[in-house]
Amino acid sequence: MTVGLVQLSVGDDPAANLQTTIPLIREAAASGAGLILTPEATNILSPSRDRQRAVLEPEHRDRTLAALRTEARRARAWLMVGSLALLTDDPDGRFANRSLLIAPDGTVAARYDKLHMFDVTISPTESFRESAAYRPGDRAVVADAGGVRLGMTVCYDLRFPHLYRRLAQAGAQLLTVPSAFHPETGAAHWEVLLRARAIETGCFVLAPAQCGTHPCPHSPDRTPRRSHGRSLVVDPWGKVLADGGTEPGVTTVSLDLQAVGDARSRIPSLTHDRPFAGPRGYDETCEPQ
Repeated sequence: MTVGLVQLSVGDDPAANLQTTIPLIREAAASGAGLILTPEATNILSPSRDRQRAVLEPEHRDRTLAALRTEARRARAWLMVGSLALLTDDPDGRFANRSLLIAPDGTVAARYDKLHMFDVTISPTESFRESAAYRPGDRAVVADAGGVRLGMTVCYDLRFPHLYRRLAQAGAQLLTVPSAFHPETGAAHWEVLLRARAIETGCFVLAPAQCGTHPCPHSPDRTPRRSHGRSLVVDPWGKVLADGGTEPGVTTVSLDLQAVGDARSRIPSLTHDRPFAGPRGYDETCEPQ
């Protein structure tokens, strides 16, 4: 199959972001991609929670999603919307960071809410508390895309290898990791973590990314966010097949899905789990099922 990774540098205006996203999706479709993927936060990246509250919509009214469903029908392709920031009916008012798989007929075939929240301090002057504005999901998802099994994750999930092992053991052949990775952690960890997840699971890893400095004209008093870029496709043996660089664009790659079975037959570690006790304080939810 042929996949197309769309790399974006979105800002704080969903309508403007959509106008740059659609031509890149069409470019990927014109290149023959049957599965097209966009990054995390396809509809908005803003340093201002107030700006997000002012422009975000619930899934059933989200204009970005409606337009992307139309594009999937137009392209007759599967479209993995890396994630959208969406309003929810939660009493605490937090948003959802939701990845959506759209079928070639425009229907939403699967949904996945990001499990792990990016609550970190990068440096003494830069910290993130994603959980202050976004509610975490509570369910892992493997979805069917025309006979291919996709394990859906988002960005910071990448640092939790037990999630990917569970997805692979549930039948995933491709792992999707749409992201808006920080430049500092991206330079140090992005490629090595993606390659590790591929090697550990015998899956292809598809990681469309945000890149560059994200414009925030509606919050001129705030420091713009930045992202690492370098959308990657990694094969089941850990080889990087494609690197999207640091500018917006499309990366198209042909995948031989037989490589999944080949890698797993050579190193069948997914079938070699053994129960064990301890150490003290071990989180039981991480044990193989």
